[in-house]
Order: sequence, then C-alpha cells, then structure tokens
Amino acid sequence: MKLIEHFVGGKLFSGSSDRKGKVFNPATGEQESEVKLASKSDLNQAVGIAKKAFETWSLKPALQRARVMFKFKELIEKNSDELTKLIVSEHGKVFEDARGSLTRGLEVVEFACGIPHLLKGEFSENVGTNVDSWSMRQPLGVVAGITPFNFPAMVPMWMFPIAIACGNTFILKPSEKDPSCSIMLAQLLTEAGLPDGVFNVVNGDKESVDAILENSDIKAVSFVGSTPIAKYIYENSAKNEKRVQALGGAKNHALVLSDAKISQAIDQLISAAFGSSGQRCMALSVVLVEKKIKQPFMDNLITKVKSLKVGFQKLESNSYGPLVSDDHLNNVQNYIKLAEEEGSKIILDGREINDRRNNDKKGYFLGPTLIDSVKPNMKSYLNEIFGPVLQIIEIDDVEEGIQIINKNSFGNGCCIFTENGNNAREFSEKVDIGMVGVNIPLPVPSSFHSFGGWKNSLFGDLNIYGPDGLRFYTRRKTITQRWFGSNDLSEINLSMPSNQKN
Repeated sequence: MKLIEHFVGGKLFSGSSDRKGKVFNPATGEQESEVKLASKSDLNQAVGIAKKAFETWSLKPALQRARVMFKFKELIEKNSDELTKLIVSEHGKVFEDARGSLTRGLEVVEFACGIPHLLKGEFSENVGTNVDSWSMRQPLGVVAGITPFNFPAMVPMWMFPIAIACGNTFILKPSEKDPSCSIMLAQLLTEAGLPDGVFNVVNGDKESVDAILENSDIKAVSFVGSTPIAKYIYENSAKNEKRVQALGGAKNHALVLSDAKISQAIDQLISAAFGSSGQRCMALSVVLVEKKIKQPFMDNLITKVKSLKVGFQKLESNSYGPLVSDDHLNNVQNYIKLAEEEGSKIILDGREINDRRNNDKKGYFLGPTLIDSVKPNMKSYLNEIFGPVLQIIEIDDVEEGIQIINKNSFGNGCCIFTENGNNAREFSEKVDIGMVGVNIPLPVPSSFHSFGGWKNSLFGDLNIYGPDGLRFYTRRKTITQRWFGSNDLSEINLSMPSNQKN
C-alpha cells in the first residue's frame, strides 16, 4: 500500500513516529494509501531545518524570491491535470470543481509574483529639521499553516506563496484525509528553485497541531477549519505569543427579494449550495425568500435541484461527488434527521440515494437536500452542516432578512438577489458579514483583495491572502534618521521631541 511521507529539507522525510493514518477514496470507500503522522519530535526537527533556511532565504532580494514564484506558477500550470487528479482521488470533488479550486490557489501565486512592488516601504523627507523617516516590512521567521480537507491545494496556496515571497520559511500541516497534493506542491517548489528547508510539509493530527502551537520558533500560525478548532488555535497561539489568523466555520445566507430575476437567482443559488458537495466555507446553506414569491420560487427551485446528478467524480455528467468520509456523511445525515425532528419539512431527501448505487461500492454519497419551514431558533439552522443541504426560511421583507442574518453567530459570507439598487445598498451596509455579494452567491474576493469573515468565522484581525496576507507575514519597521554636519550644534533637551521648532 502506498505510504505518504513528510517533505522536509527539500526531500521526503520519514520521521521517527511509527503512527499512520488511513487515506480513503471517498467515491469507493476503499483505503488507497497510508500517511505518516508526525510526532512532536518530527515537527520540531522540521522547524529547526526551516529556522536554519530562514537565515539565508530572508536575505535574498525580493526579485529573486519572485522569480521562484514565477517558475512555480509555470510548473503548476504544466502539472495541473496531475494535481487535479490527486484532489479528485482523495477529496472526491468532480474534476472541473477540483481544477477550479487549483486555479483560485494559483491566483495567489500570481499575486505573490509582484512581491518586489508589494514590499516597497514609505519615505518622508524632513519630518523634522534634517530628519528623515521611512518604513520597511521584514519577514517574521518560521511560520506555519494548518489547512482543512475541503481544499487540499487552494487553501495552502492562500498561505505559503505570500509567506515565502516575503522571506519567511514555512511549515504546512495539511489535512491527514487528503495529504498527497501538498507533497506534490512541495516537490514543484523544489523544482522551481526554492532552497531546501524553505517549504516543508509535516503530516499529522492533533499531536502535530499542538507541537506547532507550542514551538517557540514558529512566529505565526494560519488556520482554516471549523470554529471550535479555530478558537483553540487562536487561544493557544496567543497564549504562546504567536501571531495568528484563524478562519472558522460559516452559515452563509442568501436573501431573495420579490424583484429579483428568479430563474437566474435559482441557478446561482444551486451552484453555490451544492458545488463541492457543500463542503466549502463559502457554500450557501440558507435562503431567505420573500413570502410573496415563495411558491413560484420553490416550484422552480425543486425542479432544477432534481436535475442534479450525484456520483463518481470522474464522470463529467455528474454535478458533484461524495462527501469526504463516512463519519462526515453520518454527521450530515444526522443534521437532516434533526431538522425533521425540529419541525422542518424535508422537500428533497438526499439520504434516499444511500444504497450506494454509484459504483456498487460504499462511496460516501448524499443527494441534494432541500429543507423548508426552517426557523432561526432551530439547532439544525444554528450549526454549520457542511454538506449538500439547503435550508429555506420565509421572510416578509429585507429588514427581517437582515435581522435574521445578523443574529446568526457566523459572519463569513452572504448575498442578496434584487434589481433594486437601494435595497442592495442598504443590505451591504447593514449586514454584519465579512464578505457580501450582490447577485453573486459566492463573493470570494480576488487574490489582490483579502478573504475573511466576521464574528465566529474569523479569530484575529487580519484576513487571509491579498494585502492582509502581506501584513500578516511581515513586521513593519520604521526608521528615523539624522546626520550631523560639521557645523551643527546640539543641546540637551528633555522635552518630548517634536517638529514645532526650527
């Protein structure tokens, strides 16, 4: 059976731990490989190598670091099919969805290629008499990323290209459910000319995570995952004096008003709700629809959702593939059961395909599920389901919709469908949400902006990638300078320095 090792110091690394995890193909339910699970000692060894590499990598001119990113971009494009197949086999995304996620990660690499310009500081002449002041941004040292199963290429690529381009060295702890893509990315970086030890992959579980949080040589931690773990990462990173950005869960809402273009809105909603089997933090999980259009909206929605095809991810005709694991499948099914027990109405029940007819094997498939008559106090509504499940809430007007959204504990993304500019403007201003779409259900910012939510969807004050990514992986240093001429006079002055005097 294939064994997936770590990647440390520019080569595959076995480590001292004999613990292993199982890696499954979600479409068949069969184990296809094993992955090494690092010990604390393994992680610390990788950090030591990364710390040593930082001494020389941080001194490289930004232009040289950018050239590595340019070459890396080229290699990703050249090997995109192979990377996509790895995502498909271990995560279960359909091929085009997997390719799309790789492309969104590549966009951050492209952003990082501009690092010489992005790292330019500021200069002010004569802030005082013959005194100049300027700023620069310098790397932190060894930084780490802890990434989730749902985007094994994209989310790591939201982190490490900027971190590395800024002059840091990086430790990646990917999900043990689908680790192969991270190893290939590391190998491509080496091929691109990245010095050994600058980028390292350490596979593992909670033991590795805790080792990252406890290691004093790791200066910053980036995390994407569920809210409970995000809180844990945030609290323990802060306790150990690390800089931290921890992106958590979501409950993303769409508000559909009576003046919206219903057919187009429904097409967009279905794509956002069921793409990637609903396993993404920007997945649309709740629709708030005005009462006056509720019935025609539901009739159209049900018809179109019924047309979705669920099955083996390599078939182009299938809309989406399996969930990532049997445990996760059971968890999503339990939420559907809970919603029914709470009084919601199951309009379409995805559990009905659980005969696993897709390959005559035990794949982790769940059909598209529509749940109506949902109330904002239900547990099935309050929690993140993270599967192909769309909940429907009837509302009277835009004000009620905004109130419901703002009372939810999550604040990742939301959107409004309307042809009324005033309603769109009011909605955008009043919702307590980090990312807002107007007639766009997945308002994921481009790489030159930054991604992040509010409330329980983000812990830390800086978002991921874009300008905030640059700020997170660097420290500002400000220098104030004076040179004395041969005829300059000086005197002792105990007052706070100012520029009020000549």
